[in-house]
Amino acid sequence: MMPPLVGPRLWGWMVLFASTSTLLCCALPILLVTIGLGAVSASLFANLPFLVTLSHYKAWLFAGSAVLLAAAAWATLRPGRTCPTDSELAARCAAADRWNRRLLIVSSVLWVLGFVAAYLSLPMLNAFESTFGQ
Repeated sequence: MMPPLVGPRLWGWMVLFASTSTLLCCALPILLVTIGLGAVSASLFANLPFLVTLSHYKAWLFAGSAVLLAAAAWATLRPGRTCPTDSELAARCAAADRWNRRLLIVSSVLWVLGFVAAYLSLPMLNAFESTFGQ
């Protein structure tokens, strides 16, 4: 009987969920308002009250998801990781490792997008306007 490789996949999906929540709380409303869909953003916040809670605690959300991403990166990329010698288990281990690396990359990109939207977009806009604006 082969042991299931649920642990590594579950870890990857958990990290993806954590980084996606940062994108939902901060980047999505800014994007919607920027492209002229402020009413859609207001409707989302009215119908999904957890978004307001996520926005209120965005510093903790980003810090927690950054810790999860760092732990996932260490678990995925640490040296000395080995797969079993059994060929079938080794193939499953290699497949799980590939998925974990992909999920880590996607999660990191989503986290960076959310961080830029939440913390850097307004200062960058203000700096741009003060430099090139009137």
